[in-house]
Parts: sequence; C-alpha cells; structure tokens
Amino acid sequence: MAFALPSRAYDLQMLDRPADRARDHGWVYGLPPGITSEQWPLDPVTGYPLMHGFTLLLPEDYRVHGADIVAVSFFATPPDHNDGGAVDDPEIRDAVLARTPHPRLSRMTDILDYEYAALLLTRSEYEGALATPPAPLALATAERPRWLDVGGASAFFEAAAPFAQKMFAGPPRADLAENLGIALMPRATDPNAGKAPQDPHIPRNPPSDYQSYYYFVGGVPSSENYRLHDWAKDHAHNHLGGTMRPCQAVPEMSPFYIEFEEYFGGYNFGTGNAQLDFKDMKFDWACG
Repeated sequence: MAFALPSRAYDLQMLDRPADRARDHGWVYGLPPGITSEQWPLDPVTGYPLMHGFTLLLPEDYRVHGADIVAVSFFATPPDHNDGGAVDDPEIRDAVLARTPHPRLSRMTDILDYEYAALLLTRSEYEGALATPPAPLALATAERPRWLDVGGASAFFEAAAPFAQKMFAGPPRADLAENLGIALMPRATDPNAGKAPQDPHIPRNPPSDYQSYYYFVGGVPSSENYRLHDWAKDHAHNHLGGTMRPCQAVPEMSPFYIEFEEYFGGYNFGTGNAQLDFKDMKFDWACG
C-alpha cells in the first residue's frame, strides 16, 4: 500500500477530565470502544483479559492502514501480573489463541515474554459503545488483577509512586469506565516528523538524516557537555511520531509510532517508557 509520510509530529496530553469523543482524540484508561466482549484480547499467559491502556483517534496523516482505519486501541499486561517474567502454560495459551479474534488484532510480546495487543478500529467502531471485559478462562489460576474490580485508572493510582500520582488532578473514581481524555497538539518544531527513529550510536547504510534530541558540546561525550537541542526542549513525553526519547536504546520502528509513559494507561515499565509501532505492529519498553 502506498502512503504519504507525515510532515508533523503531535504531543499527546492526558487531560484531567473524562473524554469527550466529539472534541478529544481518544482516552487513556477505561474501556475500548466498538468491540464485543468476545473480541477483547485475553492474555495467553494468565487467561485474564488484557488491560485496556488507551484508544487514540489518529489524525489523517497517521492513518497508515487506510482512511477507513481511524483509531488504535492498546492493551497490556496489568502491572500486578507483570513481575519477574512470564511463565508459559501451553493449555492456557492454546485456549486463548483458539478463540476467534478481532479481524484487526495484533499480538506482541516483550523481552520478559509478557503479552500486549493492539486493535485497529474503523470509524463506526471508534464511535461505538464501550466494551465489557470478558470473563477469564476457567483455566485461569493467577490472582485476579486489580483493574477488573476498580478500573485501570484507580488501580494504577493506588499503587503509583508520588511522582506518577501527580499526573492526575485527583484520585480517579473506582469504575471500569473511568477514563481521561487525550488532547493532540502538533509540535511547533520536530525535524524528525515522518522519519523512522534511529539510534545515534549505530551507523546506518545509507546514512539517515534523523537527528538526536541531544548533543555533546565540542563532540566530547560527558555529563557536563550534554545538551538538549532548542527544538526539543518543549516536546512532551507522550507523543505521536517524530523524535523518540526512549529510556534506553532506540528500537527500530517506522515513523508511525506512539511513545508513552507508564501513567499513560497504567503499566509496569520499571519507571521507564514504551513505544508502539502501529504500522508494523512492534512494541518495546525499557526501564528508567
């Protein structure tokens, strides 16, 4: 499929109020739209439903899967099921993967073999009713995740460090549907919009014109010489496309990606951040 590369990158702001689908660009926490309970992805590790992290309404220049695919919903292993590495149970995995999936479901795993998923949504799905989480498999033996009882926002807030709690205007309601709206704002300057992220320490052939957000005065690497480029100083941590600022190495991804922090949906990334490439369906995170 031929497509144009975006000419802008966008900052994503988690608002201090519930989403208004008429004016916002999606929501963080809460429930996904437009799917049935049977289409909600289950976790092949535990047999419980994966936690909905966010649903993002894509601007037109990021609709890489066609004009009729307008949004992406991201699902993750909840923080209380993410500790020490996944233990595979073939019986649970086979039962989960035998279910009829959503037609545009992509599954991903991280370095610890924990599970994540993304759904590409049509306009009618994005505007549809909020989904109800499915019951876990009868085979599930893991402890019930907290988000299923109080919602993802409240569950994350309960266990979050003080610096993460400050991202909320106040304690979220204990409700599965509790969400916070997303505002999408074009970055004033981002020379990397429309470019695939590149690690500045790994040479490319052919060379890339992707620019790192930092530099060292005089070209001498040291903490004293570390500087941010002026154009990067006002970039938000949560964003769509453009300059990537991972906590560790830059993963290879297309220009069609979202970078987000733990509080942007409620995860356990070891105080780090994550990236979702929704064109090639890649996912990566690293601890801080």
